[in-house]
Amino acid sequence: MSENKELSTGLPKKKILGVFTLAMINVAAVLSIRNFPSMAEYGWSSIGWYIIGTILFLIPISLAGAELATGWPEGGGIYAWVKRAFGDKGGFTAIFCEWSNNLVWFPTVLAFIASTLAFALTPTLANNPMYMFTVMMAAFWGTTIIALSDPELTNKFSNVGVVLGGIVPAVLIIALGMIWIAGGSTTVLPPFSLGAIVPNITLSTLPFFATIVLLFSGMEMAGFHALETKNPQRDYPRAMALSAIIIFLCTVFATLAIAFVIPASKLNLASGVMQAIQFFFVSFGMPGLVAPMALLITVGGIVLLAAWLIGPAKGLGVVADDGNMPPIFNKTNKHGAPVAILIMQAVIGSIISLLYVFLPSVNAAYWLLSAITTELLAIVYLLVFAALIQLRYSQPDTPRPFKIPGGMVGIWIVGGLGAFGVIFTFIVGLMPPSFFSNGPVYVVSVLVGTFLLAVPPLVFLKYRKASWKVSPPAN
Repeated sequence: MSENKELSTGLPKKKILGVFTLAMINVAAVLSIRNFPSMAEYGWSSIGWYIIGTILFLIPISLAGAELATGWPEGGGIYAWVKRAFGDKGGFTAIFCEWSNNLVWFPTVLAFIASTLAFALTPTLANNPMYMFTVMMAAFWGTTIIALSDPELTNKFSNVGVVLGGIVPAVLIIALGMIWIAGGSTTVLPPFSLGAIVPNITLSTLPFFATIVLLFSGMEMAGFHALETKNPQRDYPRAMALSAIIIFLCTVFATLAIAFVIPASKLNLASGVMQAIQFFFVSFGMPGLVAPMALLITVGGIVLLAAWLIGPAKGLGVVADDGNMPPIFNKTNKHGAPVAILIMQAVIGSIISLLYVFLPSVNAAYWLLSAITTELLAIVYLLVFAALIQLRYSQPDTPRPFKIPGGMVGIWIVGGLGAFGVIFTFIVGLMPPSFFSNGPVYVVSVLVGTFLLAVPPLVFLKYRKASWKVSPPAN
């Protein structure tokens, strides 16, 4: 999801990035501890699931993002890439789905913030829908106000948010898990074996494959900066390999650390990270550290949310500039913040967050919203992989400082593998998890939610007017 945060960012031509710095861009964009609990339910087999996701999505999107970003670095990101391949309709659909998936992604992140804060107060509050909704709204509208008043301030704190809310907690969980194992303490997982990492693929477990897309989406982020390296053809693949290894190892070991101590039946998808941290600190005789850690992760989550609120909104501003949306969507205040879009997404996100009040289980709401997010992302990435292949045919002579090797065979392998992965993800995303009792309601809810959040571009294009086009300023 995070790739849309770079849509409005130009490429600094004189800045030179090393392999490690380029790799850290992806690590910051992709590594998110809030996704670990959903995979921890599968214990050792989560390793197998991560390997499948790496082959079918992480590697293809990394390579695709590099070629597209270095071939068309002028700005616009996914909107520009898909538009060049399939015109206004394709480009608009891609960027709108990327923006609208945030509408259902925001509540899941807000739920993570609220449930994490509960551990600094009273952990049982994480199961209280009214508490969850109240804190979620306070965090959502508070960060929206910050984005409206001074978006550059949130950008300055974005790196701090990534470190506090992602890397530090992940490393801490891994360290605590290693200490737990080294001390000979009991774990809830059975002994390790090679056979244990093979996923048990059934109709009930397939929906968890969709989680892989949420974990690894954004791996194309460093592609926006590939031209800032001395040798993109050499340095970019090295950076991708390094970031993939770091992300893979952190996600696998942090997931297993949670699985070591929290039985799958007791794991809460929104607060599983803090469940594990609480268990470790209490077991090590340091219960007083639970609340400070909860506050740290909460602050990190809020800072990160604040930094990411404005990126996709500015992406729609590019569409409005092209005359595909009414000019109101391009209106900004004195800080350059797109006022109408920020307010609109806050209102819609608030309405969607009400699911946490009306659904009988926070887990059910969390999973339903994550499923809709995944379906929208699948549409976005399918268009990206299709554009990757199409542009090799329609614009073969466009210079590409980084070019996927292997000629047309290579491009079809990478693009085809990625397309297969996201199509498969879209299909399994419609399969209800075992804890969702009413399967038909789940499927209909996901399809209707996805449709409503994907179809507006077609409506805008059908009724667009010439007056919507923003005229360039006079010299």
